[in-house]
Amino acid sequence: MSRRRVVITGLGVVTSLGESVEDLWASLLAGRSGVDTVKRFDVSNFDVRFGSECVDFDPSRYVDRKAAKRLDRFAQFAVAAAQQAATQAKFESNGLDVDRVGVIVGSGIGGLAELEQQHVRLLEKGPSKVSAFTIPKLMLNAASGNISILYGARGPNTSVATACASATNAMGDAFATIRRGEADMMFSGGSEAALTPLGLAAFSSMKALSARNDDPPRGSRPFDRDRDGFVLGEGAGILIFEELEHARRRGVPILAEVLGVGMSGDASDIVQPQQDGAGAALAMERALCDSGLKPEQIEYMNAHGTSTPLGDQAETKAVKAVFGEHAYRLAISSTKSNVGHLLGASGAVELVATVMTLQEGLIPHTINLENPDELCDLDYCPDEPRVKDVKIAMSNSFGFGGHNASIVVRRYDGSS
Repeated sequence: MSRRRVVITGLGVVTSLGESVEDLWASLLAGRSGVDTVKRFDVSNFDVRFGSECVDFDPSRYVDRKAAKRLDRFAQFAVAAAQQAATQAKFESNGLDVDRVGVIVGSGIGGLAELEQQHVRLLEKGPSKVSAFTIPKLMLNAASGNISILYGARGPNTSVATACASATNAMGDAFATIRRGEADMMFSGGSEAALTPLGLAAFSSMKALSARNDDPPRGSRPFDRDRDGFVLGEGAGILIFEELEHARRRGVPILAEVLGVGMSGDASDIVQPQQDGAGAALAMERALCDSGLKPEQIEYMNAHGTSTPLGDQAETKAVKAVFGEHAYRLAISSTKSNVGHLLGASGAVELVATVMTLQEGLIPHTINLENPDELCDLDYCPDEPRVKDVKIAMSNSFGFGGHNASIVVRRYDGSS
């Protein structure tokens, strides 16, 4: 029995580089950075004072003000990105069997801002003043739940929390759900809004962040020998996955086909990646196996590429282990160099960029890669966008806890 084919019919993003796929894509090709000194709260006494912040985001453009107050910022981002994706996919619930439309959205941390705010109220004003909306706002599944409510989607509805692999794990689950026949359409991706006082301070205390306060736009520099940590970002990416024949019947443009997903665990350290990259390599190998592809058929990789000293080297080793000599012919870039690390949302935003690469024949370059690490010696597409007719690509996400996920997509050519 043949497996159902799954395609992508809608894309939506909220990032520091804009609230549309068009704005994000134009900024990536222009080599712009969305990283700057944090403006939403006072960072004057912080060790790290910058991040990739969605400064101009206004939730009232997507939901009314009363409804917006009942959503944490991470859920607001998710709803905004879902609306963009739904518009592109020509989603009209009246013409769909909403029992077969589902939602799976990931987040590594969820409503951290709400948790911080209500903890202050508890301490300053007492337990009776804690908001009744605290739990519905901070819970990790608030993004999935609110998208489901907005679109009346009554199919499978779950949330995934695997740190920085959350979005890719969520999309893998959505892909599998459609492929095994439990849904015809899925909203999926990730959302994160952990750029808060506690979030910034906590990641800084771990020494995980770049401390380049004097030059924030150059703080995220994947695979560069002078990298000193990742840049904390916020935002969301939501994609609409759809069964191929379902999309054809609706007559909507097909943006890409999802071929396979691979997942693994490092079973090593709770925060540090396995230094030989074995866990990451296993996820890539499983994605290739699920896709029925040979390593040399992958033409482009959107790397996890966080700009951490250990992580970039481990990913490089993993790519070499899986792709052998082809690793040196593989075009690789990290869009985290532009938007920082969106934690649980990163994989979705990066898959959006990967789909755009398939569509446009252009690879966004890795900005700030000025002095390559000698142990990161692959083709990371520095300097300028790469013109390349990419047909098949892979995107990687690796998270604290040893969670690894890879997804493979190809340009849809209309074949049956």
